[in-house]
Amino acid sequence: MGKSFPYYIEVNFELEPELTAIFETLTDINELCRQISLLKGVQIKDGQTLLFLDEIQVSSLVIHKLRYFYELRPNLHVIAAGSLLEFAITESPSFGVGRIRSLFMMSFSFSEYLLALKEDILVDALRDLSPSHPLPEAVHQKCLRHLKNYIVIGGMPEAVASFVKHVDILRVQKVLDDLIVSYQADFPKYKTRISTDRLIEVFGSLFYQVGSKYKYSNKVSALNSEQIRNSLYILEKAGLIYAITHSDCNGIPLGAEINPKRKKYIVLDTGIYQRILGLDFSQFLLENDVEFINKGKIAELFVGLELLKNNSFHQPPELYYWHREKQGSQAEVDYVIQKHNKIIPIEVKASAQGKMKSMQLFIEEKKPDFGVRTSMENGGSYGKINVWPLYVVGNLVR
Repeated sequence: MGKSFPYYIEVNFELEPELTAIFETLTDINELCRQISLLKGVQIKDGQTLLFLDEIQVSSLVIHKLRYFYELRPNLHVIAAGSLLEFAITESPSFGVGRIRSLFMMSFSFSEYLLALKEDILVDALRDLSPSHPLPEAVHQKCLRHLKNYIVIGGMPEAVASFVKHVDILRVQKVLDDLIVSYQADFPKYKTRISTDRLIEVFGSLFYQVGSKYKYSNKVSALNSEQIRNSLYILEKAGLIYAITHSDCNGIPLGAEINPKRKKYIVLDTGIYQRILGLDFSQFLLENDVEFINKGKIAELFVGLELLKNNSFHQPPELYYWHREKQGSQAEVDYVIQKHNKIIPIEVKASAQGKMKSMQLFIEEKKPDFGVRTSMENGGSYGKINVWPLYVVGNLVR
């Protein structure tokens, strides 16, 4: 989008403190724009200039000033970005409700990854796929090969760009390692809220509990409950983890019947996940489909991220699951989504084997129109259970 503008100006408030001072002190938006234009040597014209404000979390006063761009220069295109932005907005004296639009951005989805590889025809075919209209087997196998690569690479833009340019997964692994170091280097920014060491400890523990109910005592026994709750809150606000909250699923909206004490978590990216766990990616790619999908909880992680990435970016990310604890009759459905006025339960499976007991119990008890099993299988159906290949699970919410 930025390339469509004749003029582009980027202001980085961490690297250019003098511009921070201008934004904080000047109250006249037109004068502010004039000074930025002079300092940057680029014209600022309404409708023709894109003004990109990076690291805006440095100053709550700068965030506050965004509302005046909307009121006084409504035709000037302004984008603001930054780390810890959720916290900075919360602490801003006036964020400008109704004047500033928030977009909840995530990394590349599987279909966006395919578009980066210029597989446009394949993406169009996947959009039309359904359980009653599966792909030809040869195309299905091609999609599975792409899926394996994607899960190892992940959706981080820099990792995807590296693979598109060099087609070298070893090089991608180095990019992912650098990203992990960068994320950990950012943790000291949270030190006013919680110790950096504690935050790193909790973040690391989550990779070993993806897809499972998070247990405070697991891997982090030195921490007290309050420290762990604070750490989880910060990591979730920062977009490094996403909560999957239990819902009774008796009706819509699903969020009306949640139990906030019963949560599972997924982490931000499959590529980063496999690097932190130290999985052997070469062996990973050579394994058969069942072994591949059972590696850690990577399939559940992939599905959760796809459901989030294909949902509306105007809404904060939300995921739900269903769990029933009855003596001799425990059941759990990995994900439950709401599509219009319907509730759709989703289970992630390795193959066509298994009786889907949890799904059957959910269907009997909650009476949804149908359930979904997503796996490495091609599309199909078994009674009231529709089968969607993993690589098109995003179609369920798109």
